[in-house]
Amino acid sequence: MYQTITFLHSIFRWLVLLSLLYSVFRACKGYFYNRSFTKADNSMRHWTATIAHIQLVLGITLYSQSPIIKYFWKNFNAAKETSDLLFFGLIHIFLMLFSIILITVGSSISKRKMTDKEKFKTMLIWFTIALLIIFIAIPWPFSPFANRPYFR
Repeated sequence: MYQTITFLHSIFRWLVLLSLLYSVFRACKGYFYNRSFTKADNSMRHWTATIAHIQLVLGITLYSQSPIIKYFWKNFNAAKETSDLLFFGLIHIFLMLFSIILITVGSSISKRKMTDKEKFKTMLIWFTIALLIIFIAIPWPFSPFANRPYFR
C-alpha cells in the first residue's frame, strides 16, 4: 500500500504542476489581453483545485503511513537535526498545505468576482504564489533540502 500511494503521489505531482502552470498561463493571457472568462477558464480553475485536493488526500495518507515520518515523530529531538527528516516531517507538509489553501481560496474568490478581469487577476495572483511555494516544497533531485527522483 505504501509504495502504491508513493507512486500515485509522485504522479499527481506532475498533474498539479501542469494544471497550475496552465491555469496561470490562461489567467495571464486573459488578464493582459482583456479576454472573457469562458466556461473553459472556469473549468480549468475548478479542475486545478480538484487535482490539488486529490494530491492533498494522497499526501496526507502517505504522511500517516510513512516510516520516515513515524521515525521523525518518535525521535523528534534527534531527527529535527537532519535536514532530510526535518523537510519531510514538517517543512514539506506545512508548505504544501499552505499552497493548497492558497489554491482553494484563490479559486473560491475568483469564482465570486464580478468582472472577467478581476477573475483572471485573482486566479493569477493566488495560483502563482501557490505554484512558487510548491516549486520550493517539492523534493526535486537537485533540491538542497531533500531530494527524490522525478518519478518513484
